[in-house]
Amino acid sequence: MKIDAHQHFWQYDAEKYSWISDEMAVIRKDFSPEDLEPLLSKRGFSGCVAVQADQSEAETEVLLKMAKKHDFIKGVVGWVDLGSPEVEERLKHYSKNTFLKGIRHTVWDEKGEFMMSSEFQHGISFLANLGLTYDILVFDYQLGGAVELVKAFPRQKFVLDHMGKPQISGKPDKQWVEQIQQLASFPNVWCKISGLVTETPDFSWKTPDFFPILEVVIDAFGVDRLIFGSDWPVCLSAASYSEVNGIIEKFFSSYSKEDKEKIFGKNAAEFYNL
Repeated sequence: MKIDAHQHFWQYDAEKYSWISDEMAVIRKDFSPEDLEPLLSKRGFSGCVAVQADQSEAETEVLLKMAKKHDFIKGVVGWVDLGSPEVEERLKHYSKNTFLKGIRHTVWDEKGEFMMSSEFQHGISFLANLGLTYDILVFDYQLGGAVELVKAFPRQKFVLDHMGKPQISGKPDKQWVEQIQQLASFPNVWCKISGLVTETPDFSWKTPDFFPILEVVIDAFGVDRLIFGSDWPVCLSAASYSEVNGIIEKFFSSYSKEDKEKIFGKNAAEFYNL
C-alpha cells in the first residue's frame, strides 16, 4: 500500500489560517479530498493521512467525516487541547473513532518551553494508552524541546513533521544535525520526509538542493523510520504535487524496491496503524 502521510484539507478562512503568508497566497483557497484524489491516483498512491491545520476540535470533526466518506483517507491526525482540564475525556471521546490515528499541536505558535509544561505533558501522557500517536510540529530552533519531550515518554510513538523545518541552503546547520541524531536515538521516534520545498529561500530550488538534508535523516533514522508526506496543498507554494514526489523519488532511486516501499507506505501504515 502506497501512502502519502501528510495532507491538509480546508475551507479557507483568513483568520483560521493566518499562517498562510502573502508569499503563499496561491493556497489561499479551498482544498478538498476531491482535489487531491486524482493527484494521488496519478502517482500510484492508494491512500493518505489527513493532518490538522487549525487548532480546533471543529476541524477534527470535519476531517473524521471526510475519512468516513472517502476510502482513500486512511487516517486522521487531529487536534485536541492537550492542556485542557478535560483532555482525558476529549481524547477518550475521539479515540472511539477508528479513523483517528494521532494528535498534533502547532508548537511553533507557542512561547517558551511549551513542550515542557506540566499541562501539555499531562495531555501527552494519555495518548499511548489510547493507541494514539503524536506528530511533533516545531521550528528547527525548538528541536531541543522535542528531544526533552520524547525522553519523557518512552512508550509514546512520535513522528517529527517536516524534519524539524531545517533551512534548505547549502550545508545543513550543525545544531540541527545533532538534534536530529538525538531524536533518532530514541526508537519510538519516526521522521516525516515532508515540507521540504517551502523551506527554500524565496521558494526557489533545484532537486539536488535537498539531498544534504535527506542524507542526514536517512543516516539518522534509516529506512525503517522514515515516512513520506507531500504536505499538500502547502507544498503548492513552491512546487507541484508531482515535483514534490519527484524530489524524493530521485533521492531514493538507487535504493531497493523493499526500502522504497517502506518509505512510501509501509512505515506510515506501521506508525499510524492504518
